[in-house]
Amino acid sequence: MNRVANKICLITGAAGGIGRASALALAAEGATVYVSDSDALRARSVASEAGGHALELDVANEAHWRAAIDALLTREGRLDVLVNNAGRFLLEPLATTTLTDFRALSAVNVDGVFLGCRYGVEAMRRSAREGEPARGSIVNIASYLGNIGMARASAYCATKGAVRVLTKSVAVECGSRGEFIRVNSVHPGITRTAMTERLFPAEAWEAPQETFARVPMGTWCTPEDVAAAVVFLASEESAFITGTELPVDAGMTAA
Repeated sequence: MNRVANKICLITGAAGGIGRASALALAAEGATVYVSDSDALRARSVASEAGGHALELDVANEAHWRAAIDALLTREGRLDVLVNNAGRFLLEPLATTTLTDFRALSAVNVDGVFLGCRYGVEAMRRSAREGEPARGSIVNIASYLGNIGMARASAYCATKGAVRVLTKSVAVECGSRGEFIRVNSVHPGITRTAMTERLFPAEAWEAPQETFARVPMGTWCTPEDVAAAVVFLASEESAFITGTELPVDAGMTAA
């Protein structure tokens, strides 16, 4: 398949979970992938799987973004797709969530996506041919909890809600400049990854219709389910889609 053939793609937080699945899916569809993560060793492992390149990138560190974008543009000459996937989760009651906790979460979930959008848009503008509008696709991984609230997750919900509206604002700004830089967010439901497996007992995953009774389809998402949405938004199949949010949640936020 060649749905993103010859596109240069950068994925953050790609050492595992949704990021890894997205890197592999994009590579399978013909893209050249740059796998970035703060864990350089695991990033190199995934890059090897995807036949791509690894970058060490702490998304909350602006200097890291400058270095990563400069390295990519020096090697490839352009950036076509950026997937802002890196994120953290916090399950903690409001009363015991400290300001330090909130700021640490926001540094990755909000600052990291803001910096990704800022430097991603800049890279796409630098990639444009003279006299032509900038083009590209930015996909921000939010969460179904960016659309609804959940007890003991106020800080996390706030950060993912910020990603949702940041996405729309950047999309509108790029479009108003006559650019074809599309910016969209993907909102996964409960997705089975190494991180979420720790939130439920092992037996919960063996009885999904009981554990996930609130979910209309009665089950969880996989990283590959989310990666499929990423590929769609990265491809020309979504050429007229920007500023939107795509739930991948088995109907959870529709119920």
